Amino acid sequence: MPHILKNDKVKLLAGVDSGKEPSRVVRVNADKGTAIVQGRNMVWKHLRRSQDYPHGARIQKEAAIPISKLMVVCPACNKPTRVKHAITEKTKVRVCAKCKKPLGEGK
Repeated sequence: MPHILKNDKVKLLAGVDSGKEPSRVVRVNADKGTAIVQGRNMVWKHLRRSQDYPHGARIQKEAAIPISKLMVVCPACNKPTRVKHAITEKTKVRVCAKCKKPLGEGK
């Protein structure tokens, strides 16, 4: 089970957006070890002319961030924390390392 899931609130540890408030994870690519965070790591994408964009376009979109540069924010204590795993009632659950409360499944 990965330590970061979709809809988790995360804090960026490095990069241009590192000091900003926590944001929500939109998508996780476990194979590449990256995640896309809402409104963070924005890049410009240049589009060719098409029927949708007759003069071409320049749009901003989120780029992938390595999962190692993200830290989960615990919903209970509202602090960035490491994730531990605990086995309860035959299920594996993610647990906050600081307050020992479950993080929930992608909430």
